[in-house]
Amino acid sequence: MAATQELSMDLPIIDLDVFLHQPRDSPAVQEECARAAQALISYGALVLHDSRVSERDNDTFLDLLEDYFAQPEEALRRDERPELAYQIGVTLENTEKPKCAVDEPCLRVIERLAPSERPLDISAHAPDPKCRFFWRMVEPPPYETQFPALNAPNITPEAPHIRERWGPVMNQWGTAMKNAVEGLTQMAAVGLGLPADTFKDAGRYGPHLLAPTASDLRKYGAKDIILAGFHTDLNFLTIHGRSRYPGLHIWARNTGKRIPVKIPPGNYLLVQAGKQLEHITGGLVKAGYHEVVVNERTLEVIEDRRARFPDRPLIRISSTFFWHLSSDYDLAPIPALAEQARRVRAEQLSLGKDEGDEVEYPPLKVGEQVQNELKHIALMATS
Repeated sequence: MAATQELSMDLPIIDLDVFLHQPRDSPAVQEECARAAQALISYGALVLHDSRVSERDNDTFLDLLEDYFAQPEEALRRDERPELAYQIGVTLENTEKPKCAVDEPCLRVIERLAPSERPLDISAHAPDPKCRFFWRMVEPPPYETQFPALNAPNITPEAPHIRERWGPVMNQWGTAMKNAVEGLTQMAAVGLGLPADTFKDAGRYGPHLLAPTASDLRKYGAKDIILAGFHTDLNFLTIHGRSRYPGLHIWARNTGKRIPVKIPPGNYLLVQAGKQLEHITGGLVKAGYHEVVVNERTLEVIEDRRARFPDRPLIRISSTFFWHLSSDYDLAPIPALAEQARRVRAEQLSLGKDEGDEVEYPPLKVGEQVQNELKHIALMATS
């Protein structure tokens, strides 16, 4: 376990198998759920073990997405839907802007970090040179949603060598990650003293997204290029499989350190808290900051892949899934958790850890929260 712990960046490793295979009221399950909740409170991130997850499925998924993003731009552009705020289909490079480049509270977060632990400078950063594809993994609601643009039907690419593989591969890997993260929502709820299905039920009809990003390392493969600028995610929980190329850095809440992500091989996934989880807990859990950059390790892997797989596209794919609360859900802090958040904030201050101005979490629909965030990152018009 010590070696695995080192590989996992010293983030807590939470074993979903314990929750799935032992009685819910057993001490082992209760302890593991408490560890899951505490990991999210302390770090905003954790490593999740789920023996149902297959690394082979992740590899098949990465191969497909490399092939997809190796297509000419005119082929990709057919899958673009700006009129739907890019919430399905493809988003091409230099479209999405990192919110933190202009967001004052976020800039103050960076200022509070030691200079050696800060992200690469995004103050003059143009939109991110990454592409993305959104593939919805949803249970359609039995009611008419107030947010149809956030719940639009999927787009399947047209190219024959892509189309025939697309649905089966995307759904296979997307389902594995969705099942894993939904299990964690239950563990976190129990650990926070709530009924197990509190969060899972609130997200039953959420616009969950299998959301791989793609960065062309032939164009953007120089050291210190920012592929995705310092930011938090707007959804509830983000779960990642292993990428073939290093470059993801996270900032765990209680460390102030920039941590290079190294997900252990096998049945492990990285999970990060998003803004919806922060909101519903009244700030008890904070959304985790992260960036994707080209670092020394990225360069080493680029050279290795060039030598070993000269015929494969040199494209960094992130294996990412965004789990959302339902768009029509009334998002507001749970009072008991908001009270605990105030106690944690006071404890942090007494230890000399200033977490900045107190944040207000007004009640609103989840769909409104998502739209507000999309405007900040230039994916939705601000009219």
